Amino acid sequence: MTATEVLTTMDCTKTEAMKPPLPKTQMPPLFDQPVTAKNWYKFVNWPQSILLLSTPLIALYGVFSTELKRQTLIWAIVYYFITGLGITAGYHRMWAHRAYRGTLLLRWIFCFAGAGAVEGSIYWWSRGHRAHHRWTDTDKDPYSAHRGFFFSHFGWMLVQRPKNRIGYADVADLKADPVVAFQHKLYPYFALGMGFLFPTLVAGLGWGDFRGGFFYAAVFRLCFVHHATFCVNSLAHYLGEATFDDHNSPRDHWITAIATLGEGYHNFHHQFPQDYRNAIKWGQYDPTKWLIIVLSWFGLAYELKEFPSNEVSKGRIFMQEKKLRAEKAKLNYGTPLKDLPVFTWDEFQSLVLNENKKWILIEGVLYDVGKFMREHPGGVKYLSTAIGKDMTTAFNGGIYNHSNGARNLLTSLRCGVLKNGMQVMSESDAANATAHTYDVSLEYNSKIADFYKKSD
Repeated sequence: MTATEVLTTMDCTKTEAMKPPLPKTQMPPLFDQPVTAKNWYKFVNWPQSILLLSTPLIALYGVFSTELKRQTLIWAIVYYFITGLGITAGYHRMWAHRAYRGTLLLRWIFCFAGAGAVEGSIYWWSRGHRAHHRWTDTDKDPYSAHRGFFFSHFGWMLVQRPKNRIGYADVADLKADPVVAFQHKLYPYFALGMGFLFPTLVAGLGWGDFRGGFFYAAVFRLCFVHHATFCVNSLAHYLGEATFDDHNSPRDHWITAIATLGEGYHNFHHQFPQDYRNAIKWGQYDPTKWLIIVLSWFGLAYELKEFPSNEVSKGRIFMQEKKLRAEKAKLNYGTPLKDLPVFTWDEFQSLVLNENKKWILIEGVLYDVGKFMREHPGGVKYLSTAIGKDMTTAFNGGIYNHSNGARNLLTSLRCGVLKNGMQVMSESDAANATAHTYDVSLEYNSKIADFYKKSD
């Protein structure tokens, strides 16, 4: 493919072009009515507030009052991964984004496992998450990062906002799933049973540690699962790089990935939400992806979706180019050619002879080498002999074929351009010359001529 063909394939319409960063505007008030000392309690989501604020206190009490047995510690860690992956692999990637499909058995497994995280029903969780993706960083985003870190982390769950303030999301497929519908109808029992009763019974019936099972495997573990998941809505929108797009706030970072069972490559996820992966490089931490792959080996997960690598690369390269352009803008590339003053050959010679200008000419551009002469690697002598002369041939191999570093340096030494691009007969002599003895059009490059004609 030729260079012209490459440029042609990169052409795009306004609709196809990447969107600029979304400006961070002042968000409207959370509620339709003002909050006062008399009505504040009406805006509190009491069930969720009690759950989220009481569990850390109960966990702390348990830590200081209950012995931690080795078996209970192991069970708490195992159940943390079970319930956490129930959210990331089940609620999130399978139901909210349909990044892959699961058998009926797998859907029931994730239904129970996700309920153990006590983060709402599959239907409620997925509906809110789809709205978050569709309305990211706006007022219709249920946990917009533009309202601050605390709000996006878990403050949004402490308040009772009007339902019409949350953006619309299509959930017809969720309503049609019997597993989702059944769990949503009986969710309080699922949450109580899998969040508290089940982990307590395992520890109690398994090795006689009912108390430790409740405080460590149930409550303390639940706090960790909660805030690990919440980091996807908060930390993943603040920490890291915009690897594929900077229109919205999501970011990629390995720390967030570790904290969230692989959900930390959030910029990738927001750009390609239907991809079952969050991490696409082999060294990136994404246990949720690994679990889905293993499940697919046993036929429990299937139709795993991957966004075309060509499109993924487009996003990454676009952002790399954008960063390079920003770095390039910080550098001194000299005065643009179109903004340089134009001199005739006679004016150039006069400035050198009468005003002691240390100027040389290379390919129609004048360079002031006065301050550079003592730094010239070839010595002052060579450069002194070039003053006032056209050194195009000498610079490009006639004497020495200069390095790219030297060529970059030239841009910062620009001081003018020569009319007609090269030495021509003086204007007084040209007036007396005939067309048969002198034809300037034969002496300079046509491209340079076109440029300088526009400068006249």
